[in-house]
Amino acid sequence: MLKVLKTGFYTSVQDRGRFHYRHFGVPVSGALDQNALKRANALLENDPGSPALEITMQGPQVEFTEQTFMVLSGAGLEATLEGESVEMDRVYPVPAGATLTCGHVQEGFRTYLSVKGGFLSEMKLGSRSQFYPVTSGRSLAGGAMVPYEPCEEFSPKLLKMSAPGYLKEYQLRVFPGPDFNLLRDSQVSQIFEMDFSLSKQHDRMACQLEPAIEGISTNVITSATLPGTVQLTPAGTLIILMRDGQTTGGYPRILQLNEVSLDIMGQKRFGDRIRFLRA
Repeated sequence: MLKVLKTGFYTSVQDRGRFHYRHFGVPVSGALDQNALKRANALLENDPGSPALEITMQGPQVEFTEQTFMVLSGAGLEATLEGESVEMDRVYPVPAGATLTCGHVQEGFRTYLSVKGGFLSEMKLGSRSQFYPVTSGRSLAGGAMVPYEPCEEFSPKLLKMSAPGYLKEYQLRVFPGPDFNLLRDSQVSQIFEMDFSLSKQHDRMACQLEPAIEGISTNVITSATLPGTVQLTPAGTLIILMRDGQTTGGYPRILQLNEVSLDIMGQKRFGDRIRFLRA
């Protein structure tokens, strides 16, 4: 078991995601930075989508009640294991009773803690990703116990990976969305020539961008959306839907991020700069 002693800012269990239920209005969810999840699991030779803890902005303090092996990947995070500094993207043996203490994220916004075999929290609709009300909670509370299978012996083929190169990337590659043709030439110019930044209105569901551009008043029928869909409101606000985003929406869907750019967005915080590029 993993015992949560302190929760940090926002820590949840996330895996590859919850598929085949969008027609019931259930979001995909899953790790906001899928690449970081895969990196952590690759070092531990887990399945690429094995559940990990997604740590946002400030990390938790946790106790490992059973022996295992662990990796931290994604955003650079201050962390110590039994008082010894922990490097990112490196496999560490963890003795039973050891405490991992995490501080603030230094670069990027989200870090992933994976253990050998992955975490075995509640399975709902084919996924362990936390999303309320599908799961019993949105994030881990203090005192929560997260199961995992003990592992006493493991000889990793690769002990460490180099740091990921995308944490400072600000250019997002996009495809035209279904409603792109509703845009005027002046709006298209603004979208692809301006720099934007994340507003304070951002979470696992969606990220609003600043500044606003020319708005769009055309009415559209409520239609299907995806993680990475970019909507434009009548007031001119650009909204990027994230992995917990709604499955339908009534604002024009003007752009669609590719998967790499969606991972990049998962590492952005308030005030970070982004720019759209045609894929």
